[in-house]
Amino acid sequence: MAAIHITDIEAAINWWRERHPSPDGITACAEVRALGEVYALMVYYHEAECDEPSMPEAARTAWLAWYATLPDAPCIAICSTTQGDAVCKGCGRTFEEVQRWPQMTPSEKRRTWRRITQEGTAWRFNRYAERAEGAAPSPDAPATLAVPRSAAAT
Repeated sequence: MAAIHITDIEAAINWWRERHPSPDGITACAEVRALGEVYALMVYYHEAECDEPSMPEAARTAWLAWYATLPDAPCIAICSTTQGDAVCKGCGRTFEEVQRWPQMTPSEKRRTWRRITQEGTAWRFNRYAERAEGAAPSPDAPATLAVPRSAAAT
């Protein structure tokens, strides 16, 4: 089973903070506190990932609520694995990842998203970026939407 990256924990915290802002600037909602405890331990022990099964139930539930707001698959409907490629030119997933996607856990899917985003070689990140607009952003900022190239140039 894949682990949850610290940037996903951080994005989930920020999503919950935006959804349930502190009424007094000091207190945080239960979800932020649960995720914050996991985040703090990861920072303290210099860990980039935590095991999903080892997370406290409240933190895992809060993370899954954030995860449910993200696009599921990186597919842009140009699948070269059907033509025999080992890695899809459209989305960047391997043939095995494309085949297993429906059975993968949320943390396994996020690990795949992180890898293809960091590689940035799939057509979804260049040639056909407009098809992917509004899809899952980079793992460094997973709670924001992609900016269209035309808007970024202005």
